[in-house]
Amino acid sequence: MRIEFPGALYHVTARGNCKSDIFIDDNDRFRFLDALSSTVKQYNLLCHAYCVMTNHYHLMIETPDANLSSSMHRLNTVYANYFNWKHDRIGHLFQGRFNAIVVQKESHLLELCRYIVLNPVRAHIVSDPSQYDWSSFRETISSSYRSGSFLTKDWILSQFDPDMHLAKKRYIDFVLEGIDSDSPMNDVKGDLVLGDVNFVEQLKKHVRTGLDDAEIPVEQRQLFIKRLEDMFGDIKSLNKEMRNNLILEACNQLGYTQIEVSTYLGLNRRTIARIVAHADPVSN
Repeated sequence: MRIEFPGALYHVTARGNCKSDIFIDDNDRFRFLDALSSTVKQYNLLCHAYCVMTNHYHLMIETPDANLSSSMHRLNTVYANYFNWKHDRIGHLFQGRFNAIVVQKESHLLELCRYIVLNPVRAHIVSDPSQYDWSSFRETISSSYRSGSFLTKDWILSQFDPDMHLAKKRYIDFVLEGIDSDSPMNDVKGDLVLGDVNFVEQLKKHVRTGLDDAEIPVEQRQLFIKRLEDMFGDIKSLNKEMRNNLILEACNQLGYTQIEVSTYLGLNRRTIARIVAHADPVSN
């Protein structure tokens, strides 16, 4: 499921097919950052943080124009074409499509930017994020490092202090304090959303894909539809007509599968199938 709207913020990741490396040498990393830079400019993106590892990458992307899918498709295609040409290979470079988690900016942007630049530390590649060449950490704290960069860092630094010198110092402290912190990814809902209940509620109006699409994972569909426990309430208090009407609503309108409903209600699947097939609220 893709949720796209103007101003949306995403934690984007993409991994090598079959966990294979997608960056062999520094030239590859430079070419990826070049592709990212041109994509950011062409699609009017805001890139708040990035980290290029060996078999995957992390981006913190904001989309003023609601164009995440097209922009990330362009980025991955350009880089994959280069990589296959450079290393004389064919086939898919990435493992499926990119993964994107919609993020509540006010409460989670800083935390996720920290999480992203600490990837090399967690992987025991370096002991300090400033030692790693391929993340946005050094760009965020230095005006000279990779001048003319595509990185958007003003919002992040403004959260620490109006004075840029103090802001950078406090940003460094903030990142280092996170080395032993729990991962913010533990709070992701349905592998799709990082935010509170009100944020999830606000996202409902941006969900374009039909929630009855069986290819959408159950956990994601259930983020945006009424839960079965909320629908049926005290099951024992329902008469057959009320129960069957709710079964029809769950299966035909909200996209729950017959197996999900039968499992929740403890009814034989054939009973559920008969109710749905006849669309008769009083059938058994």
